Amino acid sequence: MLKITAKIDGMQCGMCEAHVNDAIRSAFSVKKVSSSHTKNQTVILTEQEINEQELKAVLDATGYHLVAVEKEPYQKKGFFSVFQKQ
Repeated sequence: MLKITAKIDGMQCGMCEAHVNDAIRSAFSVKKVSSSHTKNQTVILTEQEINEQELKAVLDATGYHLVAVEKEPYQKKGFFSVFQKQ
């Protein structure tokens, strides 16, 4: 699984967050997406790589602007992960 943190310019409120989340869900196959207008970022959890140019195009079409993208492997953390051997 991959965690993508996208810095986004232009979000001002909760409705902006919803617009960004809906646009990303419509364009890409994602497990989870959540946005924060106070942090100016969206966090995407996905099984598949997302092309930065495609992500930029999707956000530009909604009026928001992709500033930067950080990608890192994601491992689900939960209660039972404490008991798994490392």
